[in-house]
Amino acid sequence: MSKKQVLVTGAAGFIGFHLSKHLLNEGYVVIGIDNMNDYYEVSLKEHRLDILKSYKGFEFNGIALEDKGQLFQLFEKHSFTYAVNLAAQAGVRYSLTNPQAYIDSNIQGFLNILEACRHYKPEHLIYASSSSVYGANTKMPFSVQHNVDHPISLYAATKKANELMAHTYSSLYNLPTTGLRFFTVYGPYGRPDMALFLFTKAIIEGKPIDVYNNGKMKRDFTYVDDIVQGIVKLLPKVPTGDKAWRGENPDPATSFAPYRVFNIGNNKPVELLRFIEVLEDKIGKKAVKNFMPIQPGDVPETYADIDALENEIEFRPSTPIEVGIGNFVDWYFEYYKVKK
Repeated sequence: MSKKQVLVTGAAGFIGFHLSKHLLNEGYVVIGIDNMNDYYEVSLKEHRLDILKSYKGFEFNGIALEDKGQLFQLFEKHSFTYAVNLAAQAGVRYSLTNPQAYIDSNIQGFLNILEACRHYKPEHLIYASSSSVYGANTKMPFSVQHNVDHPISLYAATKKANELMAHTYSSLYNLPTTGLRFFTVYGPYGRPDMALFLFTKAIIEGKPIDVYNNGKMKRDFTYVDDIVQGIVKLLPKVPTGDKAWRGENPDPATSFAPYRVFNIGNNKPVELLRFIEVLEDKIGKKAVKNFMPIQPGDVPETYADIDALENEIEFRPSTPIEVGIGNFVDWYFEYYKVKK
């Protein structure tokens, strides 16, 4: 049984909860931090946290990443083998009306994580980026070799900035960093602001659902357990720098520095209307659809090229939506005590 200590920021969040639970089951000691903000219902975060607190190897700290003093005290107290930064202000549409929240958490907060890792030197920092960095790109599938200089939301811009900041620290301070561009993560205990949660609630209550881009959106829906498997397999894969990297023909996904970026997606885009069909089947009730134009900041399609990830860890996310959506609906009915 490993007794390696892992810092998980955003531990009460959706992915942070699932990752922490998996690591605890594997025998790791997990030090979780979360600011428990009210971006969505705090009771769901508290429920996730209660489950984690039932493990002896879990310690929770109510800290915001913006609080550099408390963060440094935590790094001083513990000797982290790995750090996984999943804390962030999430959501594309919220960034249109609350831009400052993204600068505080995703830029200032991430800078504090980098500074703490620079001084206290965990073996590896893994951090959440996003498929949204591909922005205005239309060449499919999205590859980590592609240029990503045209974000179309502030959220995307902060995630692109995180990758640039990580590279700077990898280069200046030899800090090994790996960025993961997540593609539309879903599953049990998911975020209430995400489409799957909103659709499920509305369908059960007989209320209409807003179907953007008239249902022609395509997303590379990725089940949360696949995301967790990818992170766990990458933890010991500490970047060392690519000796073949050349500045005259720079590969955006690698570097002379100990820096890597990977896509982590299902590699099978699904049209939104098909996603809704599966959800209707699992709930046993038809949706009332309110067809809408595409929203500002949204991209019409996401599709992950995951060859680099597979080459690195011999793993491909593969959970079909029929299984993943079924698991989510089962959880939702149980958690909210919905009668079938």
